[in-house]
Amino acid sequence: MNSGSSVLRSRASFIAALWGCVLIDAQAAPITFNTALPVAAEEFVFRLQIKTGETKEERGLPRRQVKASAVVSVLGYGLTPDLTVFAVLPYVDKRLDLVGPNRKASGLADISLFTRYTVYKNNMRGKTFRVAPFLGIKLPTGSDDEKDGIGKLPVGLQPGSGSEDLFGGVILTYQTLAWQFDSEVRVDVFNEGNDVEKGNKISFSVSFQYRVWPEDLQEEVSGFLYLVLESEFSHQRKDRFSGVSNNDSGGNRWLIAPGIQYVTWRWVAELSVQLPVNERLNGKTLETNYVINGGFRWNF
Repeated sequence: MNSGSSVLRSRASFIAALWGCVLIDAQAAPITFNTALPVAAEEFVFRLQIKTGETKEERGLPRRQVKASAVVSVLGYGLTPDLTVFAVLPYVDKRLDLVGPNRKASGLADISLFTRYTVYKNNMRGKTFRVAPFLGIKLPTGSDDEKDGIGKLPVGLQPGSGSEDLFGGVILTYQTLAWQFDSEVRVDVFNEGNDVEKGNKISFSVSFQYRVWPEDLQEEVSGFLYLVLESEFSHQRKDRFSGVSNNDSGGNRWLIAPGIQYVTWRWVAELSVQLPVNERLNGKTLETNYVINGGFRWNF
């Protein structure tokens, strides 16, 4: 019998019998938002996400289509068993397709710093429930003055926003040996940058992860396979340009994201596709076509 497999089987059985709230060091988790499960004290978690998506507007002329990709690096550190700090640095590539010449920009975007604290936890036999508020700030570190042959690029194409923005919310996580449920309420408060103030946004997200393999935790395996289903509803107020409301911005979006995760002792690989269910947007606001999220997490 393989010694590594024996250790994995023994550890899974021991934890399940003892309290079972964390099967392995790298747990299943939402793909499109955060979880309330802890990062161990004095340990790091690194998350790399590759996101690509497309938005479009076909209700007027000229027709517009924006394709955007991002490589997002996230580093978290457990200061205590309940308190974790995170830094998020995206690299973005954006392209606006028009009837005329296309416009594009790429580069490092704004860095975000936030902290998450577990205010309530209840560890039970084979399951756990946790509540963790979070609070953060996005700093204007990305370039917001990019130009092309036509002139200065529109605000939406700039890698950076030029504004200091605040965000916060609360996450609830309920984990069992076979499945996990996460939910998040998040509020983004935007400030003015380059004479533009984005409309404040509130979003509600849920995620359900179900272990489909192995069915029996006593099996000798090196990892766990989860099917994931997530949903997000968001409402965003209209943007303001030089103090004047922009009627072609803001509205409601409802997205759904089926996905898959492979979870091992120390790392997780994941993939999901966000698709629009219903969007009620103001004016000529760009509609979501799709967003693909691929990622990798590593605890060390």
